[in-house]
Amino acid sequence: MTLKIYNTLARRLEAFEPLEPGHVRMYVCGMTIYDLCHIGHARMMMAFDIVQRWLKVSGYRVTYVRNITDIDDKIIRRAVERGITLRELTREMTQAMHQDIAALGIEPPTVEPRATDYVPQMLGLIERLESRGLAYRAEGGDVNFAVRKFPGYGKLSGKSLDDLRAGERVAVDSEKNDPLDFVLWKAAKPDEPAEAQWPSDYGPGRPGWHIECSAMCGALLGETFDIHGGGADLQFPHHENEIAQSEGATGQPLARFWVHNGFVRVDNEKMSKSLGNFFTMMCCSATTPKPCVSSWCAPITAAR
Repeated sequence: MTLKIYNTLARRLEAFEPLEPGHVRMYVCGMTIYDLCHIGHARMMMAFDIVQRWLKVSGYRVTYVRNITDIDDKIIRRAVERGITLRELTREMTQAMHQDIAALGIEPPTVEPRATDYVPQMLGLIERLESRGLAYRAEGGDVNFAVRKFPGYGKLSGKSLDDLRAGERVAVDSEKNDPLDFVLWKAAKPDEPAEAQWPSDYGPGRPGWHIECSAMCGALLGETFDIHGGGADLQFPHHENEIAQSEGATGQPLARFWVHNGFVRVDNEKMSKSLGNFFTMMCCSATTPKPCVSSWCAPITAAR
């Protein structure tokens, strides 16, 4: 029986065959580990655990890469709030994540790269994009991607550049040539800890969120691989920006199949830490209760 997968990029079911006979290469965007994972995150990890299990049962060898984002605005902010180092925070949250997903029976990926281990590859991508006229240096030291110079932008999400407006999930920045441009390299700020800075030809700073995944998947799976996955909320702008960066730098398709799982919804809203309507993976467990910062969990925690 032919395996068919719904490909977000093509917007239809398509027959699946890997680029390399018998070997599937799959990358899934993992956690930004500034806090405990909630059950919306569990749904994503379980969904792609099922995908990789199905592929293995179907006779394929699977290289499954799911990353950890361990440098990010939220991570820096949370570490500063708690008075601990970034490494202490990310080590604590990674350990908690591993315990939770093990309790749910989710298998670990083949490779679990941490973003901070791939900063040289990120800088290499940025340099290639700059040499191709797709990236530019802003006055304040940031390096931005020039969205309108990449002809295929919008092909994954189906969004037209003319329909996108500043302020709709795209931060307005006076140093950008266009409001739609996004940051590849963030210049170091005086109030940020030294451990959040790396040296570069652009000056000390750190990578933007989107470039992290482009660097990790390219380094571990090659310029083009079989399946790229993640939650539906990542389709735009994160995955759209990944395509622009990676394909802009290499001239090759990034992934043949784009696969997205749906949301866990609470009262008809997406479960989200920003909305406060989330449950951590194990906070409601009768055997291993954990403290949860969500107000939704407070009555349950009190009852226990």
